Amino acid sequence: MVELHAPQLDTVFHALGDATRRSMLRELSDGERTVSQLAEPFSISLAAASKHIKALEHAGLIRREVRGRTHICRLDPGPLAAAQEWLNFYERFWNSRLDVLDRILREEDQSKPAHGNTGESR
Repeated sequence: MVELHAPQLDTVFHALGDATRRSMLRELSDGERTVSQLAEPFSISLAAASKHIKALEHAGLIRREVRGRTHICRLDPGPLAAAQEWLNFYERFWNSRLDVLDRILREEDQSKPAHGNTGESR
């Protein structure tokens, strides 16, 4: 079980809270990319892309390696697994609550008299 402490989890969710960073992570799931390659689909400057990458690095979601003058980024999925475990707890929580609600509604429906011709006049 991968476990992150609250501040680390906050940093991961902060990083995931931006659509550009989520898109960058999706790109990196297909393999390593340069900073330029990550910036390209967004028409943003390398400086802006670097800020997004630093947020992802700070959260531990990516690793950057410098090869000569080129910065290569790769996905580090460990913190995503920890975030997923945290989300799974709440998925189980809500599923159990919804199961109870479903059971109550079904019992309520079964206890109602059937509508239709019962032979009684009004």
